[in-house]
Amino acid sequence: MSLMFQPFKKFADFQGRARRSEYWLFSLFCFGVGVVIGILRVATGGLESLESGRMDPLGIVNLLFSLAVLVPSLAVGFRRLHDTNRSAWWILIGLIPLIGWITLIVFYLLPGTTGPNRFGPDPKSPLGGSDTAEVFS
Repeated sequence: MSLMFQPFKKFADFQGRARRSEYWLFSLFCFGVGVVIGILRVATGGLESLESGRMDPLGIVNLLFSLAVLVPSLAVGFRRLHDTNRSAWWILIGLIPLIGWITLIVFYLLPGTTGPNRFGPDPKSPLGGSDTAEVFS
């Protein structure tokens, strides 16, 4: 459960690496909140207010939530790309419709590099990401 909220703890940390579980649990949390807000908007008739040109209260909640998770989402995406030993600039491929999105999803699904890479220590290694050889030397 703590991995789901790890991006909020590291909300502006664009350095280092993020495990697949950290990225996907955070994505699942954001998707779940979005679905709940969408269901509540439909149930309360909030979407009908869009036709009248005014924003309903749940629309404001949705906007505020989207703004609140924007930076943490970017940061965890950068760190996830770093875990696969790719530069964070690869996130820009998501600007290409469909092909870019599929490419990013594949990158996010790939396992991270084993051991340290140019972006930092392996987040899956024992002792919280530190190298065991350094500890016992």
